[in-house]
Amino acid sequence: MTERIPVTDSPPPLYAPQEPIFPKRVSGTFRRLKWWIMLVTLGIYYLTPWLRWDRGPNLPDQAVLVDLAGRRFYFLWIEIWPHEFYFVAGLLIMAGLGLFLFTSALGRVWCGYTCPQTVWTDLFILVERWIEGDRNARVRLWNAPWSAHKWRLRITKWLVWLMIAVATGGAWVFYFTDAPTLFRDLLTFDAHPVAYITIAILTATTFVFGGFLREQVCIYMCPWPRIQGAMMDEDSLTVAYRDWRGEPRGKKRDHTEGDCIDCMACVNVCPMGIDIRNGQQMECITCALCIDACDDIMDKIGKPRGLIDYLALSDDGPEREGKPPIPIWRHVLRFRTILYTLIWAGIGGGLVFALFIRPEIEMTVSPVRNPTYVVMSDGSVRNAYDVRLRNKHGEPRDFHMSLVSDSILRISLEGTDTRTVTVPADAVRLQRVYILARPNDPAAEIDSTPVRLWVEDVAEGERASVGTVFNGIGE
Repeated sequence: MTERIPVTDSPPPLYAPQEPIFPKRVSGTFRRLKWWIMLVTLGIYYLTPWLRWDRGPNLPDQAVLVDLAGRRFYFLWIEIWPHEFYFVAGLLIMAGLGLFLFTSALGRVWCGYTCPQTVWTDLFILVERWIEGDRNARVRLWNAPWSAHKWRLRITKWLVWLMIAVATGGAWVFYFTDAPTLFRDLLTFDAHPVAYITIAILTATTFVFGGFLREQVCIYMCPWPRIQGAMMDEDSLTVAYRDWRGEPRGKKRDHTEGDCIDCMACVNVCPMGIDIRNGQQMECITCALCIDACDDIMDKIGKPRGLIDYLALSDDGPEREGKPPIPIWRHVLRFRTILYTLIWAGIGGGLVFALFIRPEIEMTVSPVRNPTYVVMSDGSVRNAYDVRLRNKHGEPRDFHMSLVSDSILRISLEGTDTRTVTVPADAVRLQRVYILARPNDPAAEIDSTPVRLWVEDVAEGERASVGTVFNGIGE
């Protein structure tokens, strides 16, 4: 008789369902720090596109502008051209090194305080708390059946979230064109469709990520929790629980129990919904709200603060033995953090140096290869060059061109009888230049002759030069 194999109804799920988290309001040093960081970062993000900076009559007056059409990046008095993208690359490298530095010293401090996901989630939770109440009220509302009251609170909350999300998407596109002009065009529906599409996408992502996904973004979508382990060692400061002091937990206060009264305050305030008493976990973003909550409880029961605190793994042994704690500066100033700091400062110093020594006028020379040279009717040999003259000033400038060579060569510019051309403000002019060698000049008979083209700013006398070759008939 054939044995029948039982068939299960469905395979087990690959992912655990999302458990709703309702962080409780908490006050303390780290919560106030997070409020200030939120205020500063959101203020910078929303207000920066509206700041003005006078660069002259021919340049945009927006203080920070990524001008894709003009292929420029403006930041206050600094203007980055396409060929200077190494400045942007350098800033990105510095940002990465800065993240490595702070993670090595203080764990996921970036995630807990300044990550956009954290900042906007904090803002959305603040709105939720204003409308629906603190943790207990929100839990009751979540478990309550749908009613007119519940619908009213939820719709009000979602509408406020949506307004924040629209402002977030709108602020982003203002960085790429003149903010007042685009704002007016958006209201009159005269803006480019790309602007509306970009705002819609950013609005949707902000609304969903900050309002609903929240900790799921940090756990499942962000790669940094899985990378941070390589950046940390036993001297990295992270939020941790002093189990040697807190265990065994208990509600009664006698000599057989630790300081932890198992009040769950640290769990109730955690935006990730974890219990820091279970040890360091990938989900922990080092926001330190559990420190504020625990310190408040310790004050109420008359116990010393610091049951949950910023600690390093190397602190555990000495503290268990009753030795003095290791000074914080020894955790922060160690070989890895010093090395990151030196590399970071070196790149930053190099960028600043390159910024101040870059010329205001530049020139590139491209010899015309088809044909390489032309023999004129009188036997002279002529070469053609495409010269790009770059004027970084805020007003038009007259550039005078000249030639230096061991041979006696003539230079002329297409479209003008002089060797002076006008380059518009903050623009590049493509100029065809001819170099001519007479029949009796050795340069007309040999393969190549080194030459150097010079350009001079007539107004200020600033000069630039580029070396190239003059191609003759050869043997």
